[in-house]
Amino acid sequence: MQRFLKDLKRFWAYTVYSAKSDLKDEVASSYLNWLWWILDPLLFMCVYTFIALAVFHQGVPYFPVFVFIGLTLWNFFDKSVLQSVKAVRNNGSVVSRVYFPKYILVINRILVNGFKMMVSFVLIVVLMLIYRVPVSLNVFYVIPILMELTLFTFGVSCIVLHFGVFIDDLYNVIQVVLKLLFYLSGVFYDISRRVEEPLNSILLDLNPVSMLMQSARQCLLYQNHPDLKLMGIHTAISFLLCIIGIKVIYQYENSYVKVM
Repeated sequence: MQRFLKDLKRFWAYTVYSAKSDLKDEVASSYLNWLWWILDPLLFMCVYTFIALAVFHQGVPYFPVFVFIGLTLWNFFDKSVLQSVKAVRNNGSVVSRVYFPKYILVINRILVNGFKMMVSFVLIVVLMLIYRVPVSLNVFYVIPILMELTLFTFGVSCIVLHFGVFIDDLYNVIQVVLKLLFYLSGVFYDISRRVEEPLNSILLDLNPVSMLMQSARQCLLYQNHPDLKLMGIHTAISFLLCIIGIKVIYQYENSYVKVM
């Protein structure tokens, strides 16, 4: 861990510069520029809201905001993990010439997608004002919720980054797994209302993504506080995943160039 913190401090300036460059590159050839970061989740919110209301007859209060919160958290996790699978291969020209801890590529993705998530959260605030959602001090629980989501995402992304170097088809496998997880995480439906026990508790308690979505909705929309004990358990698991991912990368990163 001491080596990790030392390297993180050493390469932090490069990581931030790289993330800024990637954000600029994404909008350089787009007519809508950064507005697309708002329109993309907003359009998906409209689609999923229509499907849920018209087909499944959802009766969830503030449902459009409910869906948008789920999409915001999911997009951060989904894109960060999926982009990490091929991060080493996609940056092969840099990896083969300059040394830096390869988890820096994961942090780069987290910074890029984290910035987009913050843009989406501005829109969440606007939607909450439009729908006149009452707020309480429990809204501040969203800060540790996002910190835990980032921690869990970093741990998972480091692990898939490592195995993505050696397994060519891992990207396709992770894509399928994430699609399955998307439908099991309650992005556009309320698991606590739509799914019966014991599957209800399994989906909410064992899946960190659905648990964090549920927690964010509880504190932002319904003035409740999250299950702090459950969050503590998942935080410990996330730390463990981070430690495993970092150790594996440090141990095998010198062999990545030979495999590519």
